[in-house]
Amino acid sequence: MEFHESVLLKESIEGLKIRPDGAYVDATYGGGGHSREIIHYLNSKGRLFGFDQDEDAIINRIEDQRFIMIESNFRYLKNFLTYYKAIPVDGILADLGISSFQIDTPGRGFSTRFEGKLDMRMDRRKKLTAGTIINEYDEKRLSDIFFEYGEIINARHLAKTIGNCRNEKAIETTMELKAVIEPLAGRGRENKFLAQVFQALRIEVNGELESLKKFLIQSAMVLNKGGRLVVISYHSLEDKLVKNFFRSGNFTGEISKDFYGNFQVPLNAINRKPIVPCDDEILRNSRSRSAKLRIAEKI
Repeated sequence: MEFHESVLLKESIEGLKIRPDGAYVDATYGGGGHSREIIHYLNSKGRLFGFDQDEDAIINRIEDQRFIMIESNFRYLKNFLTYYKAIPVDGILADLGISSFQIDTPGRGFSTRFEGKLDMRMDRRKKLTAGTIINEYDEKRLSDIFFEYGEIINARHLAKTIGNCRNEKAIETTMELKAVIEPLAGRGRENKFLAQVFQALRIEVNGELESLKKFLIQSAMVLNKGGRLVVISYHSLEDKLVKNFFRSGNFTGEISKDFYGNFQVPLNAINRKPIVPCDDEILRNSRSRSAKLRIAEKI
């Protein structure tokens, strides 16, 4: 099982400021690239917890006594760290991108490049699939998902087109969906349009934005004072949530004050502007192109 190069590996590890005897979390284990690098910096007293809900990632776990694999979505971060008596931790890393292995496995349905069932589940124990959404959601709900999660301007027309087609025959595969919706893309924008549609479906299937909100709130709760939270995002919806939370401790971006006029902010943003991959990394790994890395420290 091949997992490709981890995005912004050097920058994210530096952002964690790893202590050899500290406790750390890789909240999105994936191919394990970030975890393998973190564990190099730990001594025998250090601990690393890896979270992932995908069985393919779990099979690829690190065999090391300092490493504990947790088969769960990171939205349950606090529950599991409480169970392992690991609170507070000294650093948390989350790479929000889907792994290259998931994209390149046709049967998972994540890619517009391969024929496969409309699935897109990160956790295949869940029931909701992209196929269910495409064939069973009403047009209003479909339109809302495409507009909100895919930022698609002609979301209503897209939803109506899908509705008309599925009335004739269920849309069951990635290529069937692609054939239905590609004519709606502007000339020269086909790839971007398809990516937006697939992004919207994936976010809905996996409840990604709600999970991210819960993860960020819990991260601020479980971090040690001076501990670091490092997040790599790949689209504006994720990055806005991370940016606002790092700035204000909430998702609106508005900083609240206590009775005495003191700012109530749990984290201090280390980098005001996101760190992005250099040209060399983008050349080596084109999927890193849209990555943005933000670092915050617990106050």
